[in-house]
Order: sequence, then structure tokens, then C-alpha cells
Amino acid sequence: MGRGPKSGDTSWEGQTEAAGTDTWTWAALSGREAEGRAQGHCCAHVVLSPNLMQPPPDETRRDAAENVQWSRPECQVWTGTLLLGTCLLYCARVTMPVCTVAMSQDFGWNKKEAGIVLSSFFWGYCLTQVMGGHLGDRIGGEKVILLSATTWGSITMATPLLAHLGSAHLVSMVFSRVLMGLLQGVYFPALTSLLSQRVRESERAFTYSTVGAGSQFGMLVTGAVGSLLLDWCGWQSVFYFSGGLTLLWVCYVYRYLLSEKDLILTLGVLAQGLSMARPSKVPWRLLFRKPSVWAGSSMWCPGWWRFLPVCSVGFSLTTSSVRVMGLGLSSVFALCLGHTSSFLKAVVFASASIGLQTFNHSGISVNIQDLAPSCAGFLFGVANTAGALAGVVGVCLGGYLIEATGSWTCVFNLVAVISILGLGTFLVFGQAQRVDLSPAREDL
Repeated sequence: MGRGPKSGDTSWEGQTEAAGTDTWTWAALSGREAEGRAQGHCCAHVVLSPNLMQPPPDETRRDAAENVQWSRPECQVWTGTLLLGTCLLYCARVTMPVCTVAMSQDFGWNKKEAGIVLSSFFWGYCLTQVMGGHLGDRIGGEKVILLSATTWGSITMATPLLAHLGSAHLVSMVFSRVLMGLLQGVYFPALTSLLSQRVRESERAFTYSTVGAGSQFGMLVTGAVGSLLLDWCGWQSVFYFSGGLTLLWVCYVYRYLLSEKDLILTLGVLAQGLSMARPSKVPWRLLFRKPSVWAGSSMWCPGWWRFLPVCSVGFSLTTSSVRVMGLGLSSVFALCLGHTSSFLKAVVFASASIGLQTFNHSGISVNIQDLAPSCAGFLFGVANTAGALAGVVGVCLGGYLIEATGSWTCVFNLVAVISILGLGTFLVFGQAQRVDLSPAREDL
């Protein structure tokens, strides 16, 4: 475990410092025994301090982390469950856009009022990203996801009722969409926290990519099934469909994957504040001084293509091909999109640019988990907030450029420039080495 005392020494201390490990001491007896040992009459009698027999704190933390990680069968079950959960998240999210036209006809909304209803989701969505990640790091991401899904599923099912309460239809719908944004804003930060703590490092990229694919499935399901329900049963049925499926998913997770005792304890912790939650000590000052943290966080701009065709700037450090495909090729297709007048080519270029961005699911989100697994949820919340705000700014800037120039070309050129700048920044400053381990720690 360490070096013994050198021959002839009367006393000495050997210290090892490995990420905050306790100092251990070998103390050779002084006086006569030392003299006798020097003369060869007896062997030195060595006394070991109790701390020598204790494993270093870093090893203890590592063993504890391995103990809470899912086994392969558990990881497979949770991956499928979270894939379905992400799908239902987007089913509930895009239900309103699918039904907006029909609701506008029923309630007499003009385009501006319909736009207010649709955009109000992101007013709330920007506000709970950091809080969701923080709660996930402190009480467990799976509990945060379950509680939020219960609430947003209930609100989705109750939306038709809220729409007919009183005559202020617009106000009630804006309120429900803001509330939906607040509740769904915690999902991905809590998911990132959960996977960083429970999934083995070698499997995180595949797991997060699989779970993240649920967002595309959710939009496809609601777009296809929702359109049929809209024609057959009215717009109310679409809300009942997505909200009901979400609540069924919640019941499954509650009954088969989580214990009632843990949930009751979690509710008690939330009611009394986070003082009872497990302590979280992270070197925040050191963490935010790392260029790799800023490169991974401030460059994360997801969701631009849902409003304007601006590519997100996050990618993985595992292979160069993922980085180039996630941003480099995506920006090339964005440039091509701005310089074509063919409808067919425009569809191909837009699809290719958006499709290549899916490589970011195994990129920036996993990179944040690699950099700081102890606070991955919080960092993802910071990054996703920056991305959501960037999306809001991008929509306004894009609208201004279109009105000023009368063309989309400058908008797509801006897309490509931002993507290339993000790619260059991450290639220069990005890392995959863990940066949240330090002897000096500060309370969260």
C-alpha cells in the first residue's frame, strides 16, 4: 500500500494525496528501539494508524457509484421505459400545435392570438431547466420525471375542460401552456442526471441516443394519430389521447419500477426543502473556470429547427465523424437550402440538415455527463436554458432578417455560420475528461 520506513530512519511519515484521500502515517518507535534497529539487534516495530486500513474517499465514492448503477437487464428496461416517456413528452407537447387550427375556428382566434398560445409554452420552458437538473442531482432524476409527468399528463387531459371555463379562452390556454412548459422543462435535465448516475460510462451515448429518439417518435405519432382523431372525434380527443397515455405510463413506472416508500420520502423532502436530501458538494468555482464546461454548455442550442432552421451546436468527443456530421455536414445542407428554388431539393436539404442533428443526442448531452456526472443535471439545465433563450432570439432575428431582405437566404447563411463557429469552438476547447473532482469543494 505504501513504502515502509527506510533502514536507519528513526521516524518518518509517508503521505499520499489522491483527490482528497486521508493522510496515512507510519510511525517508527523512537529511542532505544531505533538504536537497536540501527545496530541490527531487533527489527523495527511499526505502528499503523487506523486511517491506513480505510479505503480512500475517491475509491469509496467510485464503489458507491457502481452499486447504484443499473445492471444490464435493468438498463434495458429503463431505456425502453424512458424512450416511451420521451415519446409521450412530445406527444403532449405537440398536441396543441396539431389542434391550433381547429381551436382557432371554435374560439375565433386570429393568427397573432394563436401564435401567442403556441409560444407561451416556451415562456415556462426556459424557467425550470436549472431547477429540474438541480432536483435530479439531489433527489433522483427518476422521481422528478415521474412527478412532472403526472402533472403534465393531467393538465393535457384537462385542457378541453379549461378551454371552456368562462369566456376567457385565450387566457386559460396561455396559462395551461405556460404551466406545461414549466413542468416539461425539468424532464431532460432530470433525465441527464439520472443517466449520468445510473448508466455505465461506456453505455451512456447509446442509451441517451435511444431515449432521445423518442422525441421524433412522439411527433410522428401525434402528427399521424392526432390528425385522424381530429377528423373523427374533434380536437378534444387528441388531448385525451396524449394525456391518457402519459398517465398510463406514470402508473406503470410507479407500480413496477419505483417503490412507494421512495416516492413518499421524496415528497417529504420537497415539502420540507432540500435540507434532507443527499448532500451535493461540487467545486463550482473550479468547474465554471473550465473552458470545456463553457464550450459544452453555452454552445448547446437545441430546438432551433422547430422554429427556424438553425442547427444546434453540440456534439460528441468520442469520434471526429460524429462532430463533423452533427454540425459540419448539417451546416453545409443549411447553406444549400438557402440557395435552391426547387421544392424537392429544399425538402431533401432540410431533412438532411435536421436528421444529421440527431447525432447530437449522443454528443453534447453525453459530454456534459462525462465532464461532471456529479452535477450533470444542473449543467444540462444551464445549457438547455441558454439554448431555449437562443431559440427565442433566433426567431426574432430571423423574422427581422426576412422582413429586411425579403429572402430566407441570409437566415440560412446565419445558420451555417453559427454552426461552424460552434464546431470550431468545441474542437478547440472541448474535452471529455472529468472536471468535477477536486479536494476543494463548495456546497451547492
